[in-house]
Amino acid sequence: MKVELISIGDELLIGQTINTNAAWLGQTLTLFGARIIRTSTISDQDSEIRSALDAISEEIDCVIITGGLGPTKDDITKHTLAAYYGLKLAIHQETLAHIENYFEKRNRPMLEANHLQAMLPLGCIVLPNKNGTAAGMWFNHNKQIIISLPGVPYEMKRIVDEELLPLLANRFKVSTHYHKTAHTQGIGESFLAEKIKSWEDALRKDGLELAYLPSPGYVKLRINSYKGNSDKDKIDTYFKKLEELIPEALFGYEGDTLVSVIAKRLIEHKLSIGTVESCTAGLLAQQLTSISGASDYFEGSLLSYSDAIKIKVGQVDEKLIEENGAVSEEVARSMAEEGRKTLGVDICISTTGIAGPTGGTGEKPVGLIWIAIATKEKTFVKSFQFGDSRDRNQQMMVATALNFLRFEVLQI
Repeated sequence: MKVELISIGDELLIGQTINTNAAWLGQTLTLFGARIIRTSTISDQDSEIRSALDAISEEIDCVIITGGLGPTKDDITKHTLAAYYGLKLAIHQETLAHIENYFEKRNRPMLEANHLQAMLPLGCIVLPNKNGTAAGMWFNHNKQIIISLPGVPYEMKRIVDEELLPLLANRFKVSTHYHKTAHTQGIGESFLAEKIKSWEDALRKDGLELAYLPSPGYVKLRINSYKGNSDKDKIDTYFKKLEELIPEALFGYEGDTLVSVIAKRLIEHKLSIGTVESCTAGLLAQQLTSISGASDYFEGSLLSYSDAIKIKVGQVDEKLIEENGAVSEEVARSMAEEGRKTLGVDICISTTGIAGPTGGTGEKPVGLIWIAIATKEKTFVKSFQFGDSRDRNQQMMVATALNFLRFEVLQI
């Protein structure tokens, strides 16, 4: 099944909104067994939508359009599609009943614009939107299928999962694509590629594909197979070998995160944790509390950005800062040890560094961070050096701090 994706929205073209729909559809449909041939983004204009429809190649089996189905005047997709395919609009009673119930449950008034959302092209297959008011539409045109979906991601995704994919499965014979992804931290992409070169060569000779997916602080490794689940055991075997090659870097698969891995261990051993942060400005605490159940292990955080607060709230000895500077092994150690006492936790992790792009010196350049982890028995302190981009540095600092913490709680 060959698929084309068309995203509608001026907000996508000007960069005001990131087009996550196309990425999600690409991933979902590829796993389903479809081949994405083309993606495009167009303006909210009748002429642009018509031009995109005119340009659809005969080789395409299915076109999925997202966006332009809301209640406002600039949402013209439905009207353009109806006119393009010569269909009249009429009230779709099931959709109208759903919209009325939607507003009644939320105790909100239903406007005329919302009522008009139940006007749908006669002859299309209606795809119910259980998360919103804009229904999806399926048009059969010659040998092609044209599908229009709302642009709101959580509405679009539910329609695809519950309505669209079952219909497509009945229409097309697809070969399910299978992949598995491993997550690594603390090892650069090029260094990682060199370290696993023989492993990568072997899997490629075995008919599998490998993709490197880097992001600040992390590199994902995804093995792909176009034979579906029949290659699952083979892929699992390759990842077992990878665990032996890079045990210090590989921390999980698929939905795993550093936080979920750390949290599982903390909960199992009934350990509490807190943070004392300077350069990461609370981002580390935010990550540690980003999953449900964080209250089982996370107690709190001290945000000691200035030297004065490090002394007054963080209980760091003023002489340590005077003699060593705020960005130093000694201060990081004190922040973690004193923070553990103040917060009353089993483990405390601290960060002090220079996020940049200003503030660095020859001795202490931008991107330098000291991270300390204090437990009842011992304190571990280590420095790391990153680049000169503030946002990227903070992301790298948090990822590195979490991986440093993983080493401690998992006793690696």
